[in-house]
Amino acid sequence: MDFIKIILCSVLSVGAIFVITKLMGHKQVAQLDFFDYVSGITIGSIAAELATNLRAPWEELTALVIYGAVSMLLSLLTRKLPRSRKIINGTPTVLISGGKINRDNMRRAKLDIDELLLLCRERGYFDLSEIETAVFEHNGRLSVLPTSASRPPSAESLGLSPTPASLGREIIMDGRLIDGALRSVGRDEAWLLRRMKEAGYASAEEIFLAVYHATEDKLLLYKR
Repeated sequence: MDFIKIILCSVLSVGAIFVITKLMGHKQVAQLDFFDYVSGITIGSIAAELATNLRAPWEELTALVIYGAVSMLLSLLTRKLPRSRKIINGTPTVLISGGKINRDNMRRAKLDIDELLLLCRERGYFDLSEIETAVFEHNGRLSVLPTSASRPPSAESLGLSPTPASLGREIIMDGRLIDGALRSVGRDEAWLLRRMKEAGYASAEEIFLAVYHATEDKLLLYKR
């Protein structure tokens, strides 16, 4: 009997945390701020308790609903009242300005020099002289503005006018033609077969992935 209860409580736990995280949105997965991080850990801990509490699983379920509701309420509050974002999410902190490290702001952000160097290396900057401005965001990430000399050249600075890039549309995945994909890009199967034969493929089954870029009229094919 207890074994059946464990199964039911586990299924209830998985279902509850799935619904709550879906309602809370993808912010639980990416760009977490401090409160999202804490609430995510807490919700996971409560869900684990729910899976093993055979006597009163509704207590943990109620706690899950409350945490999820508070998180959604705060998210709604920050959208409706921009001034509340500074209180709830915090504000960005400038760590490097004009190529100089701001030690006072580092203390406010509770960072030491080793952590600052680590954040810079994660962004691909091993030489601090290449950084004009570095901002420590409220979600714990570092935004970097390189110096003028360290910025990669742009097409505009080189006097070029490249063709605008387009978002690729997947046509074939795992050897199967995606339903409606050709119609969405204004092509048909005869066109696809011709392009595949030109690339040396006899059928879609030989292709792992096919992506079409309409602006450049470019079909990228990857062999299985």
